[in-house]
Amino acid sequence: MASGELVKRNVDVEDLPYGSALTSSGRVSAAHEFGTKSPTHLPFATQDLVALDDALIEATRATQIRFNVYVGDLGDDVAAGADEVFPGTPDAIRSVLIAVDPNHKAIEIRTGRRVSDRATARVAQLGITAAVGPFRDGNLIDGLVSSVRVMAAAIVSP
Repeated sequence: MASGELVKRNVDVEDLPYGSALTSSGRVSAAHEFGTKSPTHLPFATQDLVALDDALIEATRATQIRFNVYVGDLGDDVAAGADEVFPGTPDAIRSVLIAVDPNHKAIEIRTGRRVSDRATARVAQLGITAAVGPFRDGNLIDGLVSSVRVMAAAIVSP
């Protein structure tokens, strides 16, 4: 799970664990296989994590809505899986979740109650449409970044 949390820290890049990156905002972004922290099973390259993290931060700043991303198994019923994951995301009531299950080739978007008037079904559909092309080409991060950016632009300029 990733989110656009804005945090400033004084972190030495040399002390970061494998699979972690220090973003330009000072935020540490890290990836690991769900349930384990194994450097041999990292799903994304550092530059991919930085690109996604930057998109999340920019979207959160522009819209004042927290954007979260979940990539993993959502179960056989991906809609129910996304519904289950969403309440556990940071600031769920004021956020947008983009949940992707690569094994089922599915994407689900959920919005919190306090932002549903701005992050509408139309905005979610735009996010899904922006992600589908890159996903088809095998570019998961590009699809997520596109989805976040398109949704943020639609929220800011309805």
